[in-house]
Amino acid sequence: MTDSISKPNNPRRLFFWRRPLAKPSSLPEPVLRDTQKSQRLTLLKAAVVALAIVAILPTRAKGQFGIDTAAILAALSKMQSLMTSYIAAPLRTINQYEQSTAKYEQEVIYPLAAINQARTSVKQFENQFNGLNGLFRVNVSSATLPQSQSLESLLLSRDSGSVPNVSTQFQNVYGVVMQQNAASPQVRSITDMTDAEAQDAMKRAIEIDALADAELNEATLMGQQIAQAAPGSAPIIEAEADVWVVRANAYTQAALAELMRTRGIDLANQSARAKLATTDNTANNGLIKGALTNR
Repeated sequence: MTDSISKPNNPRRLFFWRRPLAKPSSLPEPVLRDTQKSQRLTLLKAAVVALAIVAILPTRAKGQFGIDTAAILAALSKMQSLMTSYIAAPLRTINQYEQSTAKYEQEVIYPLAAINQARTSVKQFENQFNGLNGLFRVNVSSATLPQSQSLESLLLSRDSGSVPNVSTQFQNVYGVVMQQNAASPQVRSITDMTDAEAQDAMKRAIEIDALADAELNEATLMGQQIAQAAPGSAPIIEAEADVWVVRANAYTQAALAELMRTRGIDLANQSARAKLATTDNTANNGLIKGALTNR
């Protein structure tokens, strides 16, 4: 049997996807075998070509949504380079400036050794002041009689709550204003004014002593705060101390005003005594002249 493939007048076979296939029932058995063999060869060629194409093409890794990872990495690298050049460098300069400023403050403006020395000095001053506070508590009482001792203890009590009791204790020691028929109206008025100013001065003295105690306590508290305060909070304590200095000046002015009133009353009493003496002399002279004339 002559092979149909070797015949020169047979047409050229096409690839399997373009070659029309004859129905198996209409082809002879030798032609059917040749056709199946040709299809297997064609499939083998197609598989070889596909493997070659896959081997030649470059492989690229892609993300979940088809984004190129290499492009992302390149962009991130570029961003890092820009941040290093335009952000990191200025920040580094700012950091160096801040470090230099902090070093200058620590070594020149607020040196640690000087701060510790100042705190030690404050503690020493506080100990000295605490010793001086005892001088204000020295007992200076000198009265010996019961009524005078009661008034003296009241005046030295340093308790502003005892001020209303001064008038009663004062009258127990110095007496009250004389009766209307016992002295002239001028003498009674002068005596009443003198007693009033004396009591006012005593009351003011008790109040000033109480204020002095409050100032000493506040000064002690400020000294303790300064010894423990940070350098940044020292101006706040200093401002509070200035406020207390102003208050102390006000208290001092009040005490000075009381002294001036007391001195004014004293001068007024001297003038009143001179006036009364002049009046008495005039009356006595009139009596003497009348007695001489009647003789």
